[in-house]
Amino acid sequence: MVTSGDGVVPFGQLADADLIVDQVYAGGQSGTMADDPLARLLPVGNQGGFRYAGSPAKGTVRLGVLYTTGGEPDWPDTLDPQTGLFTYYGDNRSPGHELHDTRRRGNVLLRDSFDWSHESAEARRRVPPFLLFEKSAPGRRIMFRGLLVPGGPGLSSDDELQAIWRSTRGQRFQNYRARFTVLDVSRIERQWINDVLDGRAADSPHVPAAWAAWIEGRKYSPLLAPSTTVVRTRAEQMPADPAGLAILAEIRETFRDREHDFEHCAVELWRLIAPATGNCEVTQRSRDGGRDAIGEYVIGPSSDPIAIEFALEAKCYSDTNSVGVREVSRLISRLRHRQFGVFVTTSYFHYQAYGEVRSDGHPIALISGRDIVEALRAAGYGDLASVQRWLKQFEPASASTP
Repeated sequence: MVTSGDGVVPFGQLADADLIVDQVYAGGQSGTMADDPLARLLPVGNQGGFRYAGSPAKGTVRLGVLYTTGGEPDWPDTLDPQTGLFTYYGDNRSPGHELHDTRRRGNVLLRDSFDWSHESAEARRRVPPFLLFEKSAPGRRIMFRGLLVPGGPGLSSDDELQAIWRSTRGQRFQNYRARFTVLDVSRIERQWINDVLDGRAADSPHVPAAWAAWIEGRKYSPLLAPSTTVVRTRAEQMPADPAGLAILAEIRETFRDREHDFEHCAVELWRLIAPATGNCEVTQRSRDGGRDAIGEYVIGPSSDPIAIEFALEAKCYSDTNSVGVREVSRLISRLRHRQFGVFVTTSYFHYQAYGEVRSDGHPIALISGRDIVEALRAAGYGDLASVQRWLKQFEPASASTP
């Protein structure tokens, strides 16, 4: 496989190209749908997030492709390179249809694949290899992100595939939230793709070992890529889209002239990020005007759980006002032995403050503006109207009394 000077596989070579993790593949330049690189790489069509060879309705899909643009904030497909888990949302994304009644039958494919994954090795042979691609600018370029299998280590069946409720303009509907594992396979040979399309996925001499192990014993071998970036930049801590910035602005407006009440909101935001949070109480205002919360994070089996204490600090700052060393040091000074800290801000953490926390190894979770927006979106509050409804719980009692 020959790449261009910028490391991109040319459009004319896609039909015979192997798939390499994080390799970019070029689109065509004719200005038509024929420029789609996925259709040239694989016989799966040129439209939609769900693509496949075969029929979901008949249970005969031999190869599946999940394509994500990363541009739908209401449906935040996410790849966590540190765990190898990929979260993908199904194709029932508007009211008026039953969960499985979609044009592409993508949710049918999800339902059946996850069902088969929990059965025998023979049943798992019916699960098609899923290939993950994402949009890569400029133009119609795409990037290959890995070979997927349904589920993941340590996930319950409910965690793996869950029907979740969403609403648009007051109309409710259900969609799937699916979790896959990216297997530790750096290269997929073209010969195996051809064998998969011929119905010999598990019997091919070119089958990736990690995929064969999952078929035979449901053994997960995730592709793990621990981050080497320990300090996020301002841009990485703030939403990149106008809708995300508007959500943060709405939160700030809600707590205008009563910024100290934001701590109650910060506690609920932390619960969205860390659902295992137990009791959490906002403390009285301190001398310098701040208010903390003290809570418990619960781990262990439900029959014999243990609770780890944490201290939470929150700042409802504008997007031009960073959290600095002084504020972070204040939280650090309040941590006791066997406690961890949580700092939530509608802004971002100054590079120096962020760097000192990480370089000194302080056990503090730093939750910035982007984290807040992503947590709300993952919980179903993806637009301004739904966030406004969520924020009503923090209105002063006098404001809600007629």
